[in-house]
Amino acid sequence: MKLRILICIAVVNLLLFSSALNCLAEADANFQQGLTACRAGQFAEAVQAFQKSAVQNPAAGTLLNLGIAQWRQGRAGEAIMNWEQAAWLDPFNAEAPNNLRYARNAAQVDAPELRWHEAASTWLPANLWAGIFSFSLWLAVAMIILPGVLRVRRSGWLQTLAALAFGVFLLSIPPCLGVITRAELGIVLEKNTALRLTPTREGEVVSSLTAGEAVRQERARGTYSFIRTSHGAGWVEQKQIGILSPR
Repeated sequence: MKLRILICIAVVNLLLFSSALNCLAEADANFQQGLTACRAGQFAEAVQAFQKSAVQNPAAGTLLNLGIAQWRQGRAGEAIMNWEQAAWLDPFNAEAPNNLRYARNAAQVDAPELRWHEAASTWLPANLWAGIFSFSLWLAVAMIILPGVLRVRRSGWLQTLAALAFGVFLLSIPPCLGVITRAELGIVLEKNTALRLTPTREGEVVSSLTAGEAVRQERARGTYSFIRTSHGAGWVEQKQIGILSPR
């Protein structure tokens, strides 16, 4: 009976691994197709291929190339959003910040205003902050509890390690909170996006937003989101903004 269970588990793991490999292979094929289309100047086809690749395997390189293809099509808002997402996934990649500076200068829009803990969250990938938070917490707990469970003397190095782990845990809290609140940031995708007083098409237009402009989403109602920008606050259709956090 136990042998059958182990065999079933092994088969399931093998199927999952095989499915993941197939997904990565398809993502790579779509990525290469996108590169080929880009070199040929076929940017609409390149955008479609890169989008498929990004869905199958979100990666900074894919989003960077997707943004380039969109920029060549004149879709500044979508290009800026995808370069922001690339920087989210890989903060150490210098190409994304360079592209963003150039695009924002050309579109005459400002970068998102980050709070101090949000700025700290950009130093490392979001998933790495979550890993540091969890690992340091459990390490501190283990160093405190395990000696009692194993009935061994609490030595000085165990206490030092527990203190260090707890310190790292406390220091990782602000960046982790920054990752959460930074996920509320978005980019206006369409030109002349109407910022309305109420969440309806009949709502009074407060201002007109520029493609690529940064916004902070606060709440949603139906197909509308309430946002804040440098031009004020109001409602926009959700399809007209893109959230920076990669899905």
